[in-house]
Amino acid sequence: MHTTIRFTVPEYDFMINAGLFDERQERLELIYGEIVAMPPINPSHSDTIDILNYWSIENTPKDEVRVRIQNDIGLPELNSVPEPDIAWVAAKSYRKERPRGEDVLLIIEVAESSLRTDRTLKAKLYAEAGVQDYWIVNLNEVCIEVYRQPHDGQYQDKTIYKLGDTVHPLAFPDVSLDVAKPFAQ
Repeated sequence: MHTTIRFTVPEYDFMINAGLFDERQERLELIYGEIVAMPPINPSHSDTIDILNYWSIENTPKDEVRVRIQNDIGLPELNSVPEPDIAWVAAKSYRKERPRGEDVLLIIEVAESSLRTDRTLKAKLYAEAGVQDYWIVNLNEVCIEVYRQPHDGQYQDKTIYKLGDTVHPLAFPDVSLDVAKPFAQ
């Protein structure tokens, strides 16, 4: 018999603070109560995150946005603590608690081996949390998938942007990202 043990965010935090994961080499996320090991990051993935990080910092007002790179977002109502590749969150202190869904302005996941999970499980999670703007930088198909209008745990709008297109974050429509930028050599 196979039994899955699910945890709440406070239980997960207790385990982190007690050092139960200190010896683990991989990064972990809490997704719908399950502790999930994240796949290792290859050079293409990390370089894309670097490019998007620089673009984010250059294009967001510092007094309105904090750019978080592979840092956690707290979704206690969903028993989840995901660590998106990039998150734009409201500029305030998060020393005492993680940013919540309502603090998130944009989440970007860079996907190669994680593409199926990012399109299904992560999209559902972020939609349920009310994240208004969710992007997948799809390294396999060289495009950016943009998910918007969350409703009942699903995004109602999905648009695929290809090379030659420009994407604009909902929170800052004057900011633009040339789709080719994250794929630059």
